[in-house]
Amino acid sequence: METRPFLELKGISKQFPGVKALDNVDLTIYPGEVHALVGENGAGKSTIIKIIMGVYQEDEGTISLDGKQVTIPNVIEADRLGLAAVYQDLTLAADLSIGENFFMGQFPRKKNGMIDWNHVYSKTAETLKALNVDVDPRLRITELSPAMQEMVAIAKTVHKKSKLVIFDEPTALLSNEEVEILFEIIKKLKASGISVIYISHRLEEIFTVSDRVTVLKDGQHVKTVPVKETNEDQLISYMVGRSLTDMYNIEHYPKGEELLRVEDLNRGKALKNISFSVKQGEIFGLFGLVGSGRTEVVRAIYGADTIESGTIYFKGQKEVIKHPSKAISLGIGLLPEDRKHQGLALSQSINHNINLASYKAISKFNFVLGKRERERSVEYVKQLKVKTPSIHQLVGNLSGGNQQKVIIAKWLCCESKLFIFDEPTVGIDVGAKQEIYKLIEQLTKDGHAVILISSYLPEVMGLADRIGVLHEGSMPHIVEREAFSEETLLRYASGL
Repeated sequence: METRPFLELKGISKQFPGVKALDNVDLTIYPGEVHALVGENGAGKSTIIKIIMGVYQEDEGTISLDGKQVTIPNVIEADRLGLAAVYQDLTLAADLSIGENFFMGQFPRKKNGMIDWNHVYSKTAETLKALNVDVDPRLRITELSPAMQEMVAIAKTVHKKSKLVIFDEPTALLSNEEVEILFEIIKKLKASGISVIYISHRLEEIFTVSDRVTVLKDGQHVKTVPVKETNEDQLISYMVGRSLTDMYNIEHYPKGEELLRVEDLNRGKALKNISFSVKQGEIFGLFGLVGSGRTEVVRAIYGADTIESGTIYFKGQKEVIKHPSKAISLGIGLLPEDRKHQGLALSQSINHNINLASYKAISKFNFVLGKRERERSVEYVKQLKVKTPSIHQLVGNLSGGNQQKVIIAKWLCCESKLFIFDEPTVGIDVGAKQEIYKLIEQLTKDGHAVILISSYLPEVMGLADRIGVLHEGSMPHIVEREAFSEETLLRYASGL
């Protein structure tokens, strides 16, 4: 690591109305360094990267690049200085091709003034191939999967010869195989002397990919330390101000009567003779590799996908669930993996979202009883400790953890008995994760049942009473809690 930093922030402060987002923060990034930035939601991570990228301007402090003090008034200047960011919400031109995105604003021209498309696509293909991203550069962004779009966004920063690349939760949409490809790309960036700022709530990734880690809390710098000199528990302690030696320390309660039973569910190659049951007070985990059929199972139960054969029993009664409205009426609530697009109306208030699925219960002559609507929202915001100044706050302005609480409140309003959590803590900080786990614990204590899907094995092992392991659409193994082991579950998930 070179002595002189590539990027140096000193005494950076940023104030918004009523909130001091950053308070005298220092950050030093060296050439060829992968520097992790961690902290709970609201710690200041987003603000500091937006200052680096010229989206915000600092109120106090200085920024230096290669030892020279600079100002970054806008994103165009950040780009000119060689600074790039790959955000969760990708900033690609969706209706243009990959090659057009790579060369936007700087298309090569032939002598006759026409765009040299052969050069555009051949150079784009070279960059993609060098990063092991196997995709046709002529494809439009809309034709790509979310994961491939992210790979293209990363490749674009390499094409532009950026000197520093910021990754903001880059693995949220990636499979295990794609995560490995991402890590290889980061190694290549590092070997080329490119600096990387890596932001992730998945702490195990920090130790896999980073050289140093900086912890922020409440807008202040807590600590910067080489990853070799710390561990997960220490980082969590720095982030939340308390030790969390066991993230999954929840109470498991006696099980009641059988609530759900599915027998021999089939749907093409996606589901093959799936059978299992869930009791009141139970957390039933579903684990499998990407494409194993985890989400397909719960979509079938919820009526979002039609099954070809099989039987579903709820509270002992045989039920035909062809539409989510039927599942909701029975008392089944789904917290989908993509909560922003499938679980919430982001442009609507907390008040509206909490009542969204149960307005019929608080309406008279097709008119909503406004007082009852607000009472329910206030009750659940308080009960679930949703951090918001008002029930009229837009849900899109909430953190991931608080958005998840609003969805839970929505299903509590519907008097749901079975809660299906599909990847409940993706993109949620470590403190909020603990709150979600405690809410799941409370649901089971109150006699509700939970189906939990998680691609993160320690999470599903830490929370579930039993785990159904899926492989290529079938569920040959259901493992009891006392028999949990990572090796066994991974072997089953791999079809061994």
